[in-house]
Amino acid sequence: MQSDAVSVRAAYERFPVSVKGAFLLRGADGLPHQVRIESARAAECAGRGGRAIGLEAMVLEVAPTLDTFVPFEVPTMDLAAGWYRLECAVLVDGIPSVLHPGRPFAIPWPRSAVRRGSVTIGKKAGGVAWETLECLGDSVRVSFAADAVPAVKLEMDGAAHPVLEIEFDEPSGHGRVIGYPALRSHQRLTIGGRGAEPVEVDLP
Repeated sequence: MQSDAVSVRAAYERFPVSVKGAFLLRGADGLPHQVRIESARAAECAGRGGRAIGLEAMVLEVAPTLDTFVPFEVPTMDLAAGWYRLECAVLVDGIPSVLHPGRPFAIPWPRSAVRRGSVTIGKKAGGVAWETLECLGDSVRVSFAADAVPAVKLEMDGAAHPVLEIEFDEPSGHGRVIGYPALRSHQRLTIGGRGAEPVEVDLP
């Protein structure tokens, strides 16, 4: 993830009770920059909270040719089940920005709490052919075929369901929508799209 001036990446490893790693900062436009890290946290992707990362505010001189490392650790023992992404509030040459470096990580749900299995959808709506639904321990994955990336929202039993990302391979026209897992209490998934009739799928 980067601003126009500075690239901020994250490298980390999962451990049983924490996530440990480092933020890697580098000038993105060939020039040195001053970066002040105001705060950092692991933010829950569905907006249900998060965990502050214990970094003191610091000022860094960031070069365009070398990575500047800032180590961090996120205790995860008592984090609620969910997907989390790293979030940094920074000032780059005095200009504020909020960046989300690195890929999200999951705090797992209890195995007994989530649905597993797959089902064929076989329906078309708004130019999108919805193919299969796969329920996994940490996500649902809905595969589709389309000419372009569709605008998608998911609902479980009428309530909004968080979408993590939409993957799409343009040459093949195939992709998948990845969302939070289906819980045992859920019965039906609804796939909505802009200007299209919703597609309803009974969960496996």
